[in-house]
Amino acid sequence: MNLTTAETLHCDAGWRVFSFLRLSTDEGVTGIAEYNESYGSPGLSRIIERLAALIEGEDALKHELIAQKLYAVTRQATGGQNQQAIAAIENALLDIKGKALGVPVHALLGGAIRERLPLYWSHCGTYRINASHTAAMGLPQIRSLADITELGRTVKEQGFKALKTNMFLFDEAGGEPALHMPGFGGTPGWPELNASPKLIDAVAAQIEAFRAGTGPDVGIHLDLNFNFKTEGYLQMARALDGLGLTWFEIDMYDPKALRRIRDSINTPVASCESLFGLRGFRPFFEAESMDVAIIDTPWNGTWLGMKIAALAEAFEVNVAPHNFYGNLSTLMSAHLCAAVPNFRTMEIDVDDVPWKNDIITWVPEIIDGHLAVPNAPGWGAELNDDVIAAHPPTRPVG
Repeated sequence: MNLTTAETLHCDAGWRVFSFLRLSTDEGVTGIAEYNESYGSPGLSRIIERLAALIEGEDALKHELIAQKLYAVTRQATGGQNQQAIAAIENALLDIKGKALGVPVHALLGGAIRERLPLYWSHCGTYRINASHTAAMGLPQIRSLADITELGRTVKEQGFKALKTNMFLFDEAGGEPALHMPGFGGTPGWPELNASPKLIDAVAAQIEAFRAGTGPDVGIHLDLNFNFKTEGYLQMARALDGLGLTWFEIDMYDPKALRRIRDSINTPVASCESLFGLRGFRPFFEAESMDVAIIDTPWNGTWLGMKIAALAEAFEVNVAPHNFYGNLSTLMSAHLCAAVPNFRTMEIDVDDVPWKNDIITWVPEIIDGHLAVPNAPGWGAELNDDVIAAHPPTRPVG
């Protein structure tokens, strides 16, 4: 079964674009994968197409050999978009292999250990404070702490056992609320990345408002992203350490600094979602930098993600997927989470554009805050080309 063609497809998703790869074979079996070009990876589609051209005619079932070949030809610029491109190809190859053998991808990883995956509602409130995002979703905008409390009640009523939120700022004069995200250069506070007492107080009030709505039995995760340097993370984490958070999510590239933060607080630390490969994760495990290691399946690839999870297990660390994309990414992450022994919890975006559930032929089955593990061959879904064509991207891709 040899590879023939590669096709990239893009679908508007309101404030972002969902991107997909389809690989075809000479026996008519196709494989699909979701990748992320919208956030920090312009031109990724072109890289995927260039690398896919190098493997035309290769045996589609030999995904490890193909991944190793593509790593070798990109070795001088390893990681980053090259690894994201390899991951997209590897993920599509796993779909082909599962379909060819008539088994789900998690069977290729050793078989499902669990049938249900605990979920947390990610970006809870994050999209709803933005007026253009809520317009795309058809939801009311969040403009106050009272609205946060009401959203917390919604999370609990829908059966979720946990949520994750970002840092919000509400205008006392009734102006537009804001997402505090200077680490990505999009909001005030960049490039200094300092933590102010006003910001700390605002985030503490936000967490308390969520807790008033969820009650004591729903876990709350706080994602601090890349928004501070070590000093700022310490100030924020120490101030909020007594609020009973499930974890602080902290992104940084210095394992020793992250270990210092972890040693300074009682709340667990999750990290590593922006790392690539075994070589990227290894120094963070060796430094005991985090309590939970987050693996991005579209960035690393599911097969490589399994290797990273095995390395994490050697250091007694649990793993969780980075999954704020579309339903195909959720499906890919679910197969990984079903198979790894050291699984912690799974991220999922609940708030999204109305046509999200029509883009692929699988819709997440969520029961009591848990995702049912899929068992169809491959990933267990196909792209709906008509829906993708009906929602062309409204921003540049490729």
